[in-house]
Order: sequence, then C-alpha cells, then structure tokens
Amino acid sequence: MTTNVSSNESRKRGSSALQLGPRKKAMKSDPLVSHGRHFGRTVFALCNYPSLLVNGILRLEQLEDASIEDFSAEERREHLVFTKLLDSYPGLLDRLREGSEEEVLHVGELIGKGASSARGEDTKSLKPVVIDWIVPAGDVVVPPLPRNSKITRGFNHPLTGRLLCPAELDWNDPETKQKLQSGEIAVSGDQWPLFLYANEAYDPDDPWNGLLRSRLLINAFRHVFTSPSSVEKEPKATRAGNARLHGMTAVTAPSVAYIATQVRFAICSSSVFSRTDTTTDSETFYHSLLDLLEDTDERREVQDLMVWWNRQIFLTSSATKRSLTANSALSKIRQKRAALKDANATTS
Repeated sequence: MTTNVSSNESRKRGSSALQLGPRKKAMKSDPLVSHGRHFGRTVFALCNYPSLLVNGILRLEQLEDASIEDFSAEERREHLVFTKLLDSYPGLLDRLREGSEEEVLHVGELIGKGASSARGEDTKSLKPVVIDWIVPAGDVVVPPLPRNSKITRGFNHPLTGRLLCPAELDWNDPETKQKLQSGEIAVSGDQWPLFLYANEAYDPDDPWNGLLRSRLLINAFRHVFTSPSSVEKEPKATRAGNARLHGMTAVTAPSVAYIATQVRFAICSSSVFSRTDTTTDSETFYHSLLDLLEDTDERREVQDLMVWWNRQIFLTSSATKRSLTANSALSKIRQKRAALKDANATTS
C-alpha cells in the first residue's frame, strides 16, 4: 500500500490520538464536518482526528507484516476508532491513501471541527436546561441555582454537590461535604458521581445496579439526540433531531458515555470545557466509562444496559409504533412471505 504520509510523523506524534489536540481555525462547511458531529457524539468524542488519521494509515502499513496484537492496548483502541471512522464514511480510505500528507491532515481537521462544534453546542444548550431537570417543578431552591451561571454549581451547592458526590462517599456526612467543598478531597475522573445511578441510589455490593440509568441522563440524551421537546412526553419539535438526521436508530455505548460527560460538566462549577482542566478531569471520566462499556468481560451487563437504553429512547418513536394498514399491498406481501416461510418450515 502506498501513501504520502511520512513515517517521520509516527515519531512526531508524541501523544495518543485519542486525546484532544490543539484548537484549529474554523473552516468552511464540508460533508466531513457534519459526519464529524455525529461520529464525535456516538463513537469517540475527545479525539485528535488529524493524528488519528495519520497514525491509522501508518499502522495499516505496519499491519501488512504484523498482527494488531503486537501493538499496545492504547494503540489497538486507537486503531479500532480509526477503522470505525473508515467504515462509517464510504470512500474515506481511498481519499486518505491517494491524498498528500496535507490532505490527510485537512480531512482530520474537518472531522475534528464537526466533533468540536457539536460538543460545544451541546455544552451550551445543556447548561440552562439541566437546572430545570434537577430542581423540582414549583420548588424554590436556596441558595438559588441560576440557569445562566455556573459559579454556584458543583460542590458549592447542596443540590449539585449531592449529584456530583462520588458514589462511594456519603454527601450527608458533614465532614465529607466540607472536604469536597474545600478541595481537601480531590475527585478524579474515575470516581463516578451519584447522578449516574437510577434514583441516585448506589449499592456498593452491586455497583452495576442502576448504573447509567438515571432520569437525568435520559433527559439529556433526548435533548441532544432527538429534540429538546422530546424530553417531555409528547415531542413538539418540527425539525428532525440529530439522531434522525444521521439515521441513528440505536443507542451506542459511547453516546451514553458522551452524554454522561456532558451532564457532569453541566452541573459542575467550571465554565470552560478543557482537556487540561484537572478539576473536572472530563477526559479521564469519559475514558473510564468507555473502558467499562467496551470491556468484553462486562459484555452481558453492557448488552442489558443497551437494551434498556433503546427502550427509553427509540421504542416510543413513530417508526417503532407504526403498524401496517390492513389489506394494503405491503401487508399482503408480508402475509404471503410469512405463509411461505411457515410452509417451508413444515416440509423441512
């Protein structure tokens, strides 16, 4: 396989592609930008796409004489994201192989622009509405939680503090609360907050019980992927949501991790989403969820979780509720096909 990407790039890359790279200037719209928006939300969010493409092409060359198992776990994971990107966009591999190094980097920047802009829009839109979801209707919260400011959120407020409290800690313990508020207890990204659990109830003897099944996560997922109005029982939106625009008919595990990361940031006190922010530690949080959801040893629990999520998000869509009109041509075709299958099954 021939490519114009220099092998020197492999030595220059330094860090993993599955980390956010430096911000780039905005570019004109391109189909790859739109694709990047959906790919970032549903497959891998916090990614340096130019590096992902460069590393991926070089690795394809190396795999001609090696096995994927010869690479590190991080490199295998990076290559899996790369192959998912290739599979999701027909013709992309040929474009990368035939293009110059500058073209490969440009393609990566376009995809990265889409992922970054989608993440920024979701962060902005979730900031005010998350308060509506965590404050009971008609209740007056003291101190108040403004919809347009994050200063009083996080551990600064008893309501958001409880939701963000690591599940293994007790927010109701005054000493624990004080240490979280003062920063004496530093919370890392792999200490999962209570809001990830259904009814904010954590069972230390069964940590899978209720994990990633909270109403807050469902609301945020519907807000981002179907429409803001779909958070209510009866959707009112007249525009197609992100899921329909991109033909999404099933929830993906990375999309759940993405929404959890967005909600966690929405209720914290930090004002800017940054990969270098050690306080929110969003990248570690996102990666830790993906580590669990992609762990083959946890396959049964993850499959059960995805079935549950699809029932919450897509089971009530008009597509799943649609029934065939009696005596229509389509219904008769289906009936005839079913009768043939039954007859073949009986004779076999």
